[in-house]
Amino acid sequence: MKLFEPLYDRVMGWSRHPHAPRYLAGLSFAESSFFPVPPDVMLAPMAAARPRSAWRLAALTTLFSALGGLLGYLIGWLAFEWIGPWLQQVGYGEELRQAEAWFATWGVWVVLIAGFSPIPYKLFTVTAGALSMALLPFFIASLVGRGLRFFLVALFMAWAGPRAEQHLRPYMERLGWAAVILLVAVMAVYLVMD
Repeated sequence: MKLFEPLYDRVMGWSRHPHAPRYLAGLSFAESSFFPVPPDVMLAPMAAARPRSAWRLAALTTLFSALGGLLGYLIGWLAFEWIGPWLQQVGYGEELRQAEAWFATWGVWVVLIAGFSPIPYKLFTVTAGALSMALLPFFIASLVGRGLRFFLVALFMAWAGPRAEQHLRPYMERLGWAAVILLVAVMAVYLVMD
C-alpha cells in the first residue's frame, strides 16, 4: 500500500498552485491545533521550487503556525474536558499524559522544544491551554521553536533547489515509513525508560 507517494504528489500539486502561500498559511494554522499533516510537507517543495522566496515562506509558515498554536491553546483552555477524552480515543492518550508531565517539569521550554521537534505540536498547544500556561511566554516559545524548524527546512530546500524534488520522490514512500518507525521507536524507548 502506497501512502506517502500519493500524499507527496498531492502536496507538490498544491505547492505549485497560484494560491500556494495561502494554502501553506492555512495548513500551518490548522496543524498547530487540530490537523495531522505538518506544514513541512508543503513548505519544503515550495522552498525548493522557489529558492528566492524561501525566507518569506518560512516566515509565513512560522507566523501562522504560532497563530494556530493560539487556537490550540484556546481549545485546551475552553474545552479540554470535552476534547481530552476524544484525544484519548484517537490514540493520543499516552502522548497527552507525557506532555502534561513535561510541562510540570520544564514549563515553557517544552513549547519551544515541541515546536522544533517532530512530536505532534498540537498536543502541546492544547495542553498549554488546559494547564493555563502564561500566554505571552507560550506565544514567544512557539514563534522561536517553530521558526527554528521552518527556517532550517526552508534554508536546506532553497539550497537544494528544484533538483531536490526529482531526487526525493523515488524515496518518499521509504522516507515516510522510516519517519513513522522512528517516531514509534523513540516513543517505545521513552516508555521503557520511564
